[in-house]
Amino acid sequence: MALTDEAIIKIKEMIVSGHLRPGDRLPREADLAQELGLSRNSLREAVRALALINILDVRQGDGTYVTSLDPHLLLDALSFVVDFHRADTVLEFLRVRRILEPAAAAMASELADETVLAGLRAVLDAATPDLSTPDLLKHDTEASGNSVLCSLIESLADPTNRARIWRGLTQTGAQDRTIAEHRAIFAAIESKDGHLAHALTVAHISGVEEWLRQTKSLNT
Repeated sequence: MALTDEAIIKIKEMIVSGHLRPGDRLPREADLAQELGLSRNSLREAVRALALINILDVRQGDGTYVTSLDPHLLLDALSFVVDFHRADTVLEFLRVRRILEPAAAAMASELADETVLAGLRAVLDAATPDLSTPDLLKHDTEASGNSVLCSLIESLADPTNRARIWRGLTQTGAQDRTIAEHRAIFAAIESKDGHLAHALTVAHISGVEEWLRQTKSLNT
């Protein structure tokens, strides 16, 4: 095992075991290197790697801290990787979202309180064809009350959001239809009908999939 990998694993063990908690400051570099039996160079490389994926926060002149480890922070690294997707994999991302987003809508129907519903209602009441699909999606997923699910969906969103935006620009009535579909999903959430919210969300994403398949077939 490379020394840097060993250093990463040892720091990970300190965090997972609770020896280091979110917000804790790591010991001085020399002390931590001695404690873990590592060279300072290996430790420095490990800290740099863990900072890149938002596990550690290196503050110049102040030290190195464990981040909050919140899901949105940890899954942000996934967004970076997803940005390297190939154009021909967009349909695969949509299929993943067809699994996750209906689950989020069903959960929202069970968990969303009046404050959350009021926020969703305000977004939809202000919705116009100029309001981007990501704005609507963000509020829909947040209503699920599950920060991991919400962050995961957001991390996978960019490739399919670009497809949805392109659909809105090229397909007549697509934006109005999108808003109408989100209103129907909201109505199901508001009425606590999880099965209907799930089914309507599947239908909504499937519509984007079908449009993308047809567009690809015309271009081949």
